[in-house]
Amino acid sequence: MYRNILKIITVFFVMLALIVPVTLEKLPAINEKYDMAKALEDNVLQNYVKASSDAKQEKNPDEILQEKAGFEDDLRIELPDDSEGERQSISVETDALTQTVYVKLKADVDNYFTKYSMTGRSNHIDSMQYYRNGADGVIAITTDKLYQVKQRIENGYLYLSFVNLHDIYDKVIIIDAGHGGRMTGAVRNGIEEKSINLDIVLALKEQLDSYSGGKRLGIFYTRTTDTNPTLQQRAALANKADADLFISVHCNSYEKGNFTAVSGTQVLYSQSDNRELGSKHLAQICMDNVTAATGNRAFGLLPADDIYIIRTSEAPVALVEVGFMTNRQELDNLANTDYQKQAAQGIYNAIMQAFDEGY
Repeated sequence: MYRNILKIITVFFVMLALIVPVTLEKLPAINEKYDMAKALEDNVLQNYVKASSDAKQEKNPDEILQEKAGFEDDLRIELPDDSEGERQSISVETDALTQTVYVKLKADVDNYFTKYSMTGRSNHIDSMQYYRNGADGVIAITTDKLYQVKQRIENGYLYLSFVNLHDIYDKVIIIDAGHGGRMTGAVRNGIEEKSINLDIVLALKEQLDSYSGGKRLGIFYTRTTDTNPTLQQRAALANKADADLFISVHCNSYEKGNFTAVSGTQVLYSQSDNRELGSKHLAQICMDNVTAATGNRAFGLLPADDIYIIRTSEAPVALVEVGFMTNRQELDNLANTDYQKQAAQGIYNAIMQAFDEGY
């Protein structure tokens, strides 16, 4: 039965993949919908595989957690006997993109929720799962927002506290490298947009990592490798981090299969964001700084609430189209490491200016 259902799902999305690319690059909105269709295909198949796994247990947090008066930490997790509460046998990692905390236990336990206790509050927790990963047991805790997780081990228990990011950082920034994975974006002369976007973001990351100013910056990335987060995940990261700024890096294209004289940097913004320090003003700051750093011309600002991540972002958002891959000279520039670093410098300068202006 499972196999037949999977076949039906696969056939549906193959048909969708054949129909949609016919008009893929005619309009930006259609290109976005194709991205969403492919992301949906990936998610449906992945979720089907997860749901079919007998080894994974998922519980409502309210069914698991035992409330305790005067309990200061958010969670107290009883450690399996063979871990002996040793710190080196426990690892706690946070996947910012999915707001999931993974507690990995070096223990041979098949049914953790039945055998061991968890005490605390569920108000920050959306879901909890337990599954085996080789020799490890993994507790996956998905939270309602992105938190900084503090941990300690004491008397055979792991204590976790979920701390709001703005209690730690003065400013929170989300940086998005557009496309990724199978979604290459524009392709010209064998050069893929996804790679240029990522190279610029990695150059920006180097600069942000070396920041030594007076602000405490919390910087999170939708991707730093060749992966393809869904549009929903990209926007949700900004929203669930309560970000002060959300900047997405892309490259532009004009006509399918043709090189043209059209050139310049374009920045997309949310026209529905009418705050004084909102999306449009952030877009102008990005435009001014990127063109100053690269020497490229300003192609202009474009209201783009039809783009999912712009329409759904609660933070001021700017989608920076650094240059046109359909212009021969700009394509050469965009593929050049030094030019990518200049573009990254422009975005870095824009971030600093935005914070100086009160974002």
